[in-house]
Amino acid sequence: MIKLQVNGQERSFDGDPGMPLLWFLRDELGLTGTKFGCGIAQCGACTIHVDGEATRACQTAVSEAAGKQVVTIEGLHPQGDHPVQKAWRAQNVAQCGYCQTGQIMQAAALLKQTPNPTDDDIDNLMAGNICRCGTYTRIRAAIKQAAKEA
Repeated sequence: MIKLQVNGQERSFDGDPGMPLLWFLRDELGLTGTKFGCGIAQCGACTIHVDGEATRACQTAVSEAAGKQVVTIEGLHPQGDHPVQKAWRAQNVAQCGYCQTGQIMQAAALLKQTPNPTDDDIDNLMAGNICRCGTYTRIRAAIKQAAKEA
């Protein structure tokens, strides 16, 4: 039996320990904010936090999260008012929106690691998150706005 904390609640899993954490979150827990993109940890759509670190859920086995704190977009802030989420809305970042939960989770981890990021910091730390709509300029503006509020 694998036990982990997901968005502050203890959860148990008695299935295949090699199952990607993404499918446990989406299919077993119904937390569908975390998206499946490429399945090979290259696009960032599945980004969550595991013990505070940005992590690709598609390539992280449930067993690797045993005993750890997992936070999904649903758990970032109960009302969606994390500084990054507020900045995302203020900057009108989302276009199609598919990648945005992963972008937000990566940005929140970035700001925890680098509270006052430069453009180069943002570009380097967000490089693994792909936006098919090309909203990178708005993403950078939102991160800078969130840095001022955090």
